[in-house]
Amino acid sequence: MTTEMIPDGHGIARVPPPHGAALAFLTLTFGTFVVGTGEFAIMGMLPAFASSLHVSEARAGYAITAYALGVVVGAPFFTILGARLSRRELLLALFAFFCFGNVLGILMPTPGLVDGARFIAGLPHGALFGISALVGASMVDRSRRGWAVGRVLSGIAIATLIGAPFSTFAADHLGWRAAYAVIAAGGVVTLLGVWRYIPADRPDRAVTPLGELQGLANAQVLLTLLTAAIGFGGMFTLYTFLTSILDNVTHVPEWMVMVYMVVWGAGMLAGANVGAWIVDRTLNAAVFFALGGSMATMLVLPYVLHSRIGLMVDVFLVPTFFNALGPALQTRLMDYAGTAQTLAASLNHSAFNIANALGAVLGSVLLAHQFGYGALGMGGALLSTGGVLVYLVALLALGRRGARSA
Repeated sequence: MTTEMIPDGHGIARVPPPHGAALAFLTLTFGTFVVGTGEFAIMGMLPAFASSLHVSEARAGYAITAYALGVVVGAPFFTILGARLSRRELLLALFAFFCFGNVLGILMPTPGLVDGARFIAGLPHGALFGISALVGASMVDRSRRGWAVGRVLSGIAIATLIGAPFSTFAADHLGWRAAYAVIAAGGVVTLLGVWRYIPADRPDRAVTPLGELQGLANAQVLLTLLTAAIGFGGMFTLYTFLTSILDNVTHVPEWMVMVYMVVWGAGMLAGANVGAWIVDRTLNAAVFFALGGSMATMLVLPYVLHSRIGLMVDVFLVPTFFNALGPALQTRLMDYAGTAQTLAASLNHSAFNIANALGAVLGSVLLAHQFGYGALGMGGALLSTGGVLVYLVALLALGRRGARSA
């Protein structure tokens, strides 16, 4: 039975959930938690993963790259392919594919086949996050969209706080395949939750794959995606090498590494909620708050590397500011994507993974040229500055368009 949709006049019809908003939001947040855990878990279990496949950790890292490539490719592919489906129908199909990809990875016997399976598992990732955010926004008033997006995407932060550390523990004691079996089971639970609790919106049969692509011919959409691809990069400049910093510079005991990872996850969770709160009051302020704070905390990094307490504070603040950017950019895409709502929302997470690659590459280049770990802070701050500049171009273009219309 299709739930009645209430137009809001801004491209996203409001769809009341059939069994209450609380259970619907719980389902969506749990879903982003499961998918986020599937992405981040392998980073913590890399030694066990490499040992199981009898390869070096450097070779095992290709599985991470394969997944990220799957995210970038899969977001537009699945969104265009499912253009004529309702969002609920597309979510069901995507979670089914997510489960398939993770089970496939468990069954593959060789490193190359595992890499291929990880690529397949990454294909639905971006579309799952993007569509989940749109469904969340469709269940509340327009004035609470930021809260709704932040609530749904907070599952990613919870994945870094709880999911990834638990997966590392499971991989160390039961093997990485058992850890991913649990993740796949979580996908099945989410699939059932979507079937039961997510409102059955009416598919827009007027939307076509070509229409989705044409909807992206909007400078504001493209500039918002570019802001994400550059602005988020600084976070990964630090996160990629955080364990190395803790081992080689701060010299913390091995057990404390997990503490820093949990603090990082807590910062991401705080950022998602703070960013959502600001977005519902003034969207542009949320963007500048996030990117400005990101620059400041990255510039502080070289001065706290040798202080366990100082670094822990920065490890909390860096993801807090960076993750506050997510709800703002996701909400802005809703404002400007027009008929390409689903594709734009999905591509936002492709941009996030491009930022992941960009930040990691920049960090590798800085360290390869012997600039030291302190230079990671400067590199991350430069990427945040790039995000600010792109966003300013977007606002300038918007102002000029308004002047022409007047």
